[in-house]
Amino acid sequence: MLDSKENHEQKRILNVRINDQEIKVPEGITVLEAAHEAGIKIPTLCHLDLHDFQMFNKTASCRVCMVELVDARNNRNKLVPSCVTSVQDGMAIRTDTLRAIRARRGAVELLLSNHPNECFTCPKNRECELQALAEELNVRKIRWEGERMSYPKDMSSDAIVKDANKCIYCRRCETGCNEVQTCGILSGIGRGFNAHVGPFANIPMVESSCTYCGQCVQVCPTAALTEVYHTDKVWEALNDPDKHVIVQTAPAVRVALGELFGMEAGSIVTGKMVTALKRMGFDGVFDTDFGADITVMEEASELIYRIKNKKTLPILTNCCPAWVKFIEHQFPELIHIPSTCKSPHIMFGSIAKTYYAEKNGLDPDNIVVVSVMPCIAKKAEAKRPELTKDAHNNVDIVITTRELGAMIREAGIEFDRLPDSEFDRPLGETTGASVIFGTAGGVIEAVMRTACEWLTGEPLKKVEFEELRGLEGVRKATVKIGDQEFKIGIASGLGNARMILEDIRDGKADYHAIEIMACPGGCVAGGGQPYHHGNNEIIKKRREAIYEEDKNKKIRKSHENKEVLELYKNYLGEPFGEDAHELLHTHFEERERI
Repeated sequence: MLDSKENHEQKRILNVRINDQEIKVPEGITVLEAAHEAGIKIPTLCHLDLHDFQMFNKTASCRVCMVELVDARNNRNKLVPSCVTSVQDGMAIRTDTLRAIRARRGAVELLLSNHPNECFTCPKNRECELQALAEELNVRKIRWEGERMSYPKDMSSDAIVKDANKCIYCRRCETGCNEVQTCGILSGIGRGFNAHVGPFANIPMVESSCTYCGQCVQVCPTAALTEVYHTDKVWEALNDPDKHVIVQTAPAVRVALGELFGMEAGSIVTGKMVTALKRMGFDGVFDTDFGADITVMEEASELIYRIKNKKTLPILTNCCPAWVKFIEHQFPELIHIPSTCKSPHIMFGSIAKTYYAEKNGLDPDNIVVVSVMPCIAKKAEAKRPELTKDAHNNVDIVITTRELGAMIREAGIEFDRLPDSEFDRPLGETTGASVIFGTAGGVIEAVMRTACEWLTGEPLKKVEFEELRGLEGVRKATVKIGDQEFKIGIASGLGNARMILEDIRDGKADYHAIEIMACPGGCVAGGGQPYHHGNNEIIKKRREAIYEEDKNKKIRKSHENKEVLELYKNYLGEPFGEDAHELLHTHFEERERI
């Protein structure tokens, strides 16, 4: 996309002709961007421009965006990749010549010649950008049949499946992993025909330092990288008469699920989602927001404890399992800094296997907790051995937003026609503070709503902390609580988290509390959400919907949630107390960096 209007004014304006259309564009942009400005579509595949989240891939490796550069002087037009060719003054371009169209189609045909023919059973069927391009360019046969890559599928991890045979070497995943997330896990392996992307020395994903943030999965145009599917496990549990199966849904799911059924991005489908889950046969349908409200109670208490007792600061919020794994691998010397709180869905699972089980006379052995998450990392998180209670996993199965959509379709449910339903009670009352966990900055804002009132003993005059909101990857703000100023840091994306963590390690940071979310933009842009295909506006609309739901909630502060207060009174005791610590807190460990 083009730069902002302010930047335009500082650049020289160039005259360009595209398909005989005269346009004026700022110096420094590409032919692809200029064509977009002129309303002319050029197909792309390897190109990616999520400018709001600083994720750019301009490798020009696929050659799908070829256009013809007109050279009137020598009468020798040449083909160029529009995604990396800068516009020059007086340049004449044709995007619609037979030569350009054939070049694009040929590039796609070559990719298909080394691609498995299993679209019907592929997890990205109808979401595959290569498949869509083949249809758009009217590819009806593959002219170059022959040998194809043949690598074993890597299913070693609990979160991500890597199928190198479907890799088209666009290197989007590599850009996301190395430049945006700075994890350094993925890189080009091999040359020529067998070239693909994978971990160092092609080791299994589970042996690498992968955080399972899923941003590689979110930007992969094919099914070279996908999540581990657990839908069959859910159906099996639902059809077991001896199992009591309950489900919880994260806040970011309700503002994205509708996209899978043709609804506009940012549509809030909470009620329809609950109805669908009940029709699918779950014995209890709950909101992870309840677990988020408990998380606020614990993290706010832990923050105040550290401040009053001069313990380690800053405290780092601990709701994102990908960033937890990031600090364990990349900054093991700092693992004493994060909050010891479990993440909200794990907290809810812990309560379900204890308090809920006792209240309903259920054997924890027969309870199956299913989490619907916008995140792939939570699949691996649920398997962490420390997240158990009496040999019971806090959460048994994690599925993504995409997997839930697939299950709803599989059940023959017409989602857009469903009436609204309410979450089950008890454990069903939630607040606006818990909803905003779904977007970057939301966790720390929710914690500050409670911490402020607890520290001052006075109600907030304004619930919203606007200074903690925004799309910047790194944000700093000062929140005044009584006579004291609290310095808050927010990092969205692991590359930005690295900058903050390096400052802490080097003694350059002066914060009281920091929120870190692995995915740029937060959970609304999680690796398990409906594919955004590089569309910034989709993520923005989801984020806006999160704040809209918060605004419409009757209760907007976690410590005013009556069901949460009852849980503490009758079962957990004091927030951050001994019983609460046993059920709701965890620990971390140093991990090797590979």
